[in-house]
Amino acid sequence: MPSSVPSSIDGWWCSPNTEYAFLGFSYEVTACQSISKLNSDFADIKNTFGSRYVRLYGACDRDGFYDDIVSAAWTTGLGVHALIWFGFDGGDQWMTRRDSLVSSLTNNPKAKFVTRGVQFGSEPLFDDVLPHSQLAAEVTSLKSKLSGVGIPVTVSELAYGYQERGGAQDVLDAIDFINIHMLPFFSALATFGAAAWPLVKTDMNWFIEHGNGKKMYFDENGWPSVTSPGVQPNTILAQCSVANEEGYFSMLDSHCEDLKLGPQGGIGWFAHIYSDDQEPGYGIYDDAGNKKFPFKPRTSC
Repeated sequence: MPSSVPSSIDGWWCSPNTEYAFLGFSYEVTACQSISKLNSDFADIKNTFGSRYVRLYGACDRDGFYDDIVSAAWTTGLGVHALIWFGFDGGDQWMTRRDSLVSSLTNNPKAKFVTRGVQFGSEPLFDDVLPHSQLAAEVTSLKSKLSGVGIPVTVSELAYGYQERGGAQDVLDAIDFINIHMLPFFSALATFGAAAWPLVKTDMNWFIEHGNGKKMYFDENGWPSVTSPGVQPNTILAQCSVANEEGYFSMLDSHCEDLKLGPQGGIGWFAHIYSDDQEPGYGIYDDAGNKKFPFKPRTSC
């Protein structure tokens, strides 16, 4: 990063056409990590795996926390997919989170140089937190608030979340790019992680058909190594194990050339999630901080 903050983001980001293959990790912030922990994790994400981005998941409501994210991202040279988290309790705390994030993005001079985009919710359609027309209006309003700092807005969602709302084309039309939850373990047709490409392709093609050529990312994207109360299969044939988690990511990596054919230079993907201590079973690292399997996917092909 430059020694001083540039005056403009013009020409700052690489073209989205170069963003395909492995891009980085989902990273849960519910633990309200310290700045030193953010710095060490972000450095590992960048240097060990060649990541470009972290995609935030969950919420930390500590004052100034997103400024710590910005600081760690600036220090390590990572971009961030920020998140307005609705949660699961049906409250209106998301409004405070939205306003706090907007304040940081518009007042912290470094924020626009590390924030690649803002996710307005993680599965807000699937979780039915707002009617899709209201969500689309919120996205449009947020885009207006962030236009001065040039930060685009998306929604992080399952294909099924759109489909069960009649396609929610108003949301797809409102967002600037498409962040896709790709979690084929939950499909009624799931078997092995390594065999999930047809399931990935089905959802991917739905978004290509309805996404008006917008850039696409698989951001909440993975296969669990264990089940847990919130992670249960929808068929007895779905296998979860470390080998199946590894098999899923190896399969995605092997389809780099296919993903590269997606809109605007190809589809990039994140691994969900950085560590099992953030979400049991989905981590690349286990609870003890050891890699569960060799993980070095291609960042280009």
